Amino acid sequence: MRSEGEKEMRIGLVDVDGHNFPNLALMKLATYHKQRGDEVEWAFPLLPYDRVYMAKVFTFTQDDITAYQTDDIVRGGTGYDLQSKLPADVEKCYPNYSIYGITDTAYGYLTRGCPRGCKFCIVATKEGCQSKKVASLENFWRGQKYIKLLDPNLLACPDWKELMQQLIDSKAWVDFTQGLDIRLMTAEKADMIQQCKKKMLHFAWDNPEDELTFEKLKEYRKAFSLPDDKCKVYVLTNFNSTHEQDLERVYRLRDIGYDPFVMVYEKWNAPKETRRLQRWCNNKVIFRAEPDFAKYK
Repeated sequence: MRSEGEKEMRIGLVDVDGHNFPNLALMKLATYHKQRGDEVEWAFPLLPYDRVYMAKVFTFTQDDITAYQTDDIVRGGTGYDLQSKLPADVEKCYPNYSIYGITDTAYGYLTRGCPRGCKFCIVATKEGCQSKKVASLENFWRGQKYIKLLDPNLLACPDWKELMQQLIDSKAWVDFTQGLDIRLMTAEKADMIQQCKKKMLHFAWDNPEDELTFEKLKEYRKAFSLPDDKCKVYVLTNFNSTHEQDLERVYRLRDIGYDPFVMVYEKWNAPKETRRLQRWCNNKVIFRAEPDFAKYK
């Protein structure tokens, strides 16, 4: 609530990345300002605003250079810098899903941080090198049919068991959007993941020299009762690997019952053969019709 005598504000929101995936920070800011009695809407260039929030997740997204009618523009998100954070009283707000017209899906983090410190990833720099519980499911879920988790490494959190039980008890369909760290998999963790309602699982094999990842994927494949095309493994390319190593990972993953998905680091700087590999592998119609990359044209 606003202080006595404090005037109502007109707030404009800008999702610089576009509306393909809802911006969690903007949804929380919408809740915060509406609770204060402010007017909140997607910013329109010709209308005056007391404040405009511009959020950007991806560095490759071009900035919005629209001349919004305001003297107070707040820019935030990893697309701008790694230091900006929501104020604590905003962070704890329940997301306002209605600004995106979302009714059946909840988005949020149960944990933040990751101990891996991968050089291609910003999580450790932005959120820290430990996976820590930052919320309970009730902080962003209120009975929606689907849950999209944004956690970078849920299985590395000391509270993973409590949080997994919350997901199981929700009986909602859970999507671990950022993948699960197969290197941390145990029989107990696999059993709890199996108890979650899910349509797909994501893992990753980033380093071709990391045989532990492959052995863990092979060991636990039968623990997840999903068809091959619903057990996806991200294959990082154009980052400390050769084309031969990339192709080998794709073949080996397919051979043990996973669906490889090629991720190209700095795609603008990737060799032509790497981009061809991505087109072949990620277009599943082509991938299944022509299983030999050497014959793909």
